[in-house]
Amino acid sequence: MHVARLSLTDYRNYERAELELGPGATVFVGRNGQGKTNLVEAIGYLSTLSSHRVSGDQALIRAGADAAIVRALLSHGDRELLVELQLNRQGANRAQLNRSPVKTRELPRYAHSVLFAPEDLAIVRGEPSVRRRMLDELLVQRTPRLSGVMADYERVLKQRNSLLKSARARGLSADKLPTLDIWDERLVELGSELIDQRLALVAELTDPLAAAYRSIVDADHAPGLRPLLSIDGADPDDERGEADSAAAPGARGDTRTRFVEALRGLRPKELERGVTLAGPHRDDVVLLLNGLPAKGYASHGESWSFALALRLASAELLRRDSTTGDPVLVLDDVFAELDRLRRERLALAIAGFEQVLVTAAVLEDVPVPLTARIVQIDAGTIVESGAPETGTAAEVGHE
Repeated sequence: MHVARLSLTDYRNYERAELELGPGATVFVGRNGQGKTNLVEAIGYLSTLSSHRVSGDQALIRAGADAAIVRALLSHGDRELLVELQLNRQGANRAQLNRSPVKTRELPRYAHSVLFAPEDLAIVRGEPSVRRRMLDELLVQRTPRLSGVMADYERVLKQRNSLLKSARARGLSADKLPTLDIWDERLVELGSELIDQRLALVAELTDPLAAAYRSIVDADHAPGLRPLLSIDGADPDDERGEADSAAAPGARGDTRTRFVEALRGLRPKELERGVTLAGPHRDDVVLLLNGLPAKGYASHGESWSFALALRLASAELLRRDSTTGDPVLVLDDVFAELDRLRRERLALAIAGFEQVLVTAAVLEDVPVPLTARIVQIDAGTIVESGAPETGTAAEVGHE
């Protein structure tokens, strides 16, 4: 699959933008702050219904506008699909497929992309929520119905937390809360499915992660992933949990049984704190290099390579599953952080993807094999596009 045409209206700094794209590599070049990343962010949003830069929608709508519209014509072989998303300042967002209204959560079923950006360093060095989000976005792209399961889980969690907070405020004991058992059943039902889906995904990522890391670094640092489950006693608030939590998934029975036992054992503490202390919303995955947690031991370069390898492994899983071809691979301001050898190795590793979109402030940072087509961006305007002339690539990047 590739994006054949991208159209933006009142999105970020674009009042209006129309861009024809095709298979192969395209480089968006321009000084920082001109709007390069906004173009690829819009494509990523259609796939994940979230931005890699901000947590909400409002920043995506151009100042003074009531709504932003993203349209993408997706092409696979002789089939085309028009995907449209309207982000509203007031009211719910709206989506269309081939001009017919659909639920916004349906879009990831059709638009597949994997985006790597400098912000992804937080996957390695940041909080557990960043790693949970990475896994969940990939899960939804592979199995779109899980977005509904996640939304239902969040609603149940919110209701359960509200009940716990109310009980704490009123000084009620557990035996005075019969409705808590009802919420527990639903929490366990939905949460167990999410936990099992994440565990299966982590297992599937293991081999593609090792291959992707080796293709970039050309060294065997034994990258690995180890789940930390709150239903098995892991505490994301305890930094020692990254190294010390050793309970193996399935060690005391199936996920549902362990979840029920965890809630039973944690109930006094939950009533004291007014929050739910076990479930997929409290889980993490430890990223390992040479057997040690990358978060505490990896260098900047190793952390960067690990995060990039995770995204490439994600893209590999999506291309294996998809009936519509490769996901669109987006590299946002990546090459400036890599030395020449790793730039060349990365270019070689992604050469087989149907469409690769790259952003760069300086064109000379981008390996020549990826510069078949260049699009220049200046202050929210597409000012020039085409192929570089021999010997002028560096000068184009500095205009």
